Amino acid sequence: MTRLRVATVVTRFEAGAGIVALRGAQALDPAAYRTTIITGSGDRLLGLAAESGIEVVVEPALRSPVAPADDLRALHRLTRLFVRRGFDVVHTHSAKAGTLGRLAAHRSAVPRIVHTFHGLPYHEFQSATRRGAYVRIERRVGRFTDVALCVGSAVSVEVVRRGLVSPERVRTIGVPVDLDAPARTSATRARARQALGLTCPGPVVGAVGRLAYQKDPETFVRALAALNRPGLTGLWVGGGELADRVRDLAVRERAPVVLAGERSDVPDLLPAFDVFALPSRYEGLPVAVVEAMVSGVPVVATAVNSVPDVVVPGRTGLLVPPQRPDLLALAIGHLLDHPREAARLAADARAHIGDAFSGKALGEELAAAYTPPDELP
Repeated sequence: MTRLRVATVVTRFEAGAGIVALRGAQALDPAAYRTTIITGSGDRLLGLAAESGIEVVVEPALRSPVAPADDLRALHRLTRLFVRRGFDVVHTHSAKAGTLGRLAAHRSAVPRIVHTFHGLPYHEFQSATRRGAYVRIERRVGRFTDVALCVGSAVSVEVVRRGLVSPERVRTIGVPVDLDAPARTSATRARARQALGLTCPGPVVGAVGRLAYQKDPETFVRALAALNRPGLTGLWVGGGELADRVRDLAVRERAPVVLAGERSDVPDLLPAFDVFALPSRYEGLPVAVVEAMVSGVPVVATAVNSVPDVVVPGRTGLLVPPQRPDLLALAIGHLLDHPREAARLAADARAHIGDAFSGKALGEELAAAYTPPDELP
C-alpha cells in the first residue's frame, strides 16, 4: 500500500492552530499517510511531533507579520520544497501559511490542496481597507482550494457568505481534545492548584491562551480588578508578547492576576479553575474552551465567531460582548455566587461536547478531505 504524502503547513507550530495541526497528523493512520509538518517556528509541539514520528521542517522565512521580502522568500522556498518532495496533499493552517502555502502548492501542481480556517484573517477591529485586502486575498487562493475545513459553524458561514471558497467545498469541523482528561473534583482541584503553586484557598478564575492582542488579556485583568473580591486569584496560562504589559497593568489596577507562562500540562491544570474566562476580541473555536468544558469547569466567554457553537448562553455557559470588562466581571461574579447554576452549566456543557471533539473524529474528517470525491468509498 502506497502512503499518501501530506505536507501540513502552519505559520507558528504552537497554540490552537499548532495543536489542531499536530493532533490531526497524529490521528491519521500511519500506514496510509506520511505527514511532514512545515512551520516557521515552534515550541514544545516540535518535540511532541518528533516523539510521534512526524517529520518537521522549519522554514524561518514563514513568519506571521506582513514582511514582503520574507513572504516572497517563503513562497519560493515552499514551491521548491513541494516540487522536490512530490507531496500528494498540501494542507495549510492559519492566514499567512494559508496564503503562501496554497499559492506554492498551486504553482507546484500539488494534486490536492486543503486549508483549515481556525478563524478569519479579518475582523471588526481592523480598518475597512485592511479587511477588504484580506477578503480579496482569500478569494484568490480560495479558487484553487479543494476543501476548506472551518473550525466552527460561524466560521463556515462567514467563508460561504463572503465567497472565500466555493460552497460545496466548505466543511465544518471541531477541535480535537482529550475527552479522557481529568474531570474537576476536589482531588484533581487540589492537585492542579499544587502544581500551579497556588496556596490561597479562595476561588480561581482562569484563562488559557497567548498573551496577544487577539486574546485581549487586558480585559481579563480589568474584569478581575472590577470584581474586587478578597481571596480571589486570577490565573493566565500562556505566554506571549504582551506579558510585560499585562503584568504592569495588573499592578496598576491592583488586580490579583498570576501569569503562569507556557505550560505543557493544561488539561491537568484546568480543574484548578472555579471559572474559565475567555476574553478574546475574535476567535475561531478555541481548544482551551472545549478542554475546560470537558474538565467540568463553568465557562464565561465573549460572543465572537464560533464560540457560541459550544458556549450556549444560559445552557452551557455565559456569553458577554468583547472588550466589556464590566460585563465579564458581572458574569464571573454570577457564577461564583451561584455554584449550583455553575455546576449545572458545566454538566450540560460536558454533555453538549459529547464525542464530537475527539482526535478520531478529526482524523476521519482529514481522511475524507484528502481524498477526491470520486475516490471516496
